[in-house]
Amino acid sequence: MKTGLRRRCNSTCIKGNKSYPKDAVKIHNLLKTSSEWIRGENGGNRIVFSSRLRLARNVNHHPFPGWAKKAEREKVLALVQPAVADLPEMKDAIINDSMEHFTPLEKQVLVEQHLISREHAAKNAGSGLVINKNRALSIMINEEDHLRIQSLRSGLQLKALLKAVDKLDTELEERLDFAFSPQIGYLTACPTNVGTGMRASAMMHLPALVLDDQITQIIKAVNKIGLAVRGLYGEGTEALGNLFQISNQMTLGESETQIVDKLTKVIVQVMEHEENARQKMIEDKSRMIADQVGRAYGIMMHSYSISSKEVLNLLSMLRLGVDLGLMPEEYRATIDELFIRTQPAHLQKDFERKLTTEERDGLRSDLLREKLKSVPEPNTKSLSLGKTDGDKKKS
Repeated sequence: MKTGLRRRCNSTCIKGNKSYPKDAVKIHNLLKTSSEWIRGENGGNRIVFSSRLRLARNVNHHPFPGWAKKAEREKVLALVQPAVADLPEMKDAIINDSMEHFTPLEKQVLVEQHLISREHAAKNAGSGLVINKNRALSIMINEEDHLRIQSLRSGLQLKALLKAVDKLDTELEERLDFAFSPQIGYLTACPTNVGTGMRASAMMHLPALVLDDQITQIIKAVNKIGLAVRGLYGEGTEALGNLFQISNQMTLGESETQIVDKLTKVIVQVMEHEENARQKMIEDKSRMIADQVGRAYGIMMHSYSISSKEVLNLLSMLRLGVDLGLMPEEYRATIDELFIRTQPAHLQKDFERKLTTEERDGLRSDLLREKLKSVPEPNTKSLSLGKTDGDKKKS
C-alpha cells in the first residue's frame, strides 16, 4: 500500500497468459456446510444478521472493465488473479476460477450466499473469482471494477472487518499498482465509489418495526443522514423476511474509520428501536406475537408447498420466536441457515435439470419439515394471553 498516500486520503479526501486451475472446487462443496457468517459464528447477534465490508480497486493504466475489450479484461485477470491467490488469507481457497467455468445455476448459488453480486453473476470470460476456505472473504475480479474485495461476518463486526480488509488491501497494493489520486483517493468505475472505494453494510432483522408499522419512518430517518436502506440482495431488491441492509452512501469526504463509526452508531440506534418495538409488542400485542410465531411454525411443519418469498417471512417469525424466548436458542443456527438453504438455486443444485416453480415449492416444504422436525412448538407461557390485547389496554 502507498502508506503516505493512504494517510493523505484518510485525512484530506472528500473522501496475457490465460491459465485457470483444472481442479477448481465445484459449487456443490459450498452446500455441504454453511459459511461461518450464516451459522452465526464468532459474533452472532439477535438483530444484526451479518456485517459486510467491500472495497473497490482498479489497476493503474488499464481501462475499467465496462470499457475494456475482452482481450484487455483477460489481461487484467491474468495479472490480478495470481496476486490475489498468493495472499496468505487466500491459502487453500475453496474457489479460484474464471466466471466462464460456472453454470448459471452455480452462479446463482453464489449470489444466494452473498459471495458475489448479481452483476458479477452475469460475467463470463475475462472475469474471475477467488473465495477463501471459510467463505468469509471473496474477491471478484473484473466486476464493475478490476477488484471488488468483500468480507462477511456474522453480527455487528464492522470495525473488525475494516481491520481485516485494510490488511488485505495493504498486501494487494504491494503486488499491484492501484489507480489513486492524492486529491480524491482511489479511482473507481462509478463516481459514487471514488475516495475510499468502501461500502460497509449490516443486514438487520427488523420484524417488530415492520409489524408495528414503524419501518417506513425509520428508513426515512436513515436516508436523511446519508445512509442507504436496501433489500436482501442489495440495491433494487425487496426487503424479504424483514431483512434490511443499511449501508453508507458517501465514500468521498470521510475516512474509512469515520464511515464505519457513523454507520455503527446508526445501526446501534436502529437496534434500540427494534428492541423497544419488541418490548412494546410483548406488553400490548402479545396475542399477535403468539399468533404470528405459532402460525409460522404450523405452516412450515405441515405444508407441502411453500414459495421462496413466503418461507423468508415465515422464518423471520420463527427467528423472532427464538429472540423472544418462545423457542430454544439452540435452534437459531438452523433457522438462520434455512434463510439461504431454501432459496431456488440451493434447492436445484443437486438436480441435473431446471425445476419448475411447483417442484421447487414442494422440495422447499420437504426440506423445512426435515430440518425443523426436532424443533419444539413455541412456548407462549411467558406471554400474557389470558386477555385480548384490547382488554389489556382498557385495564
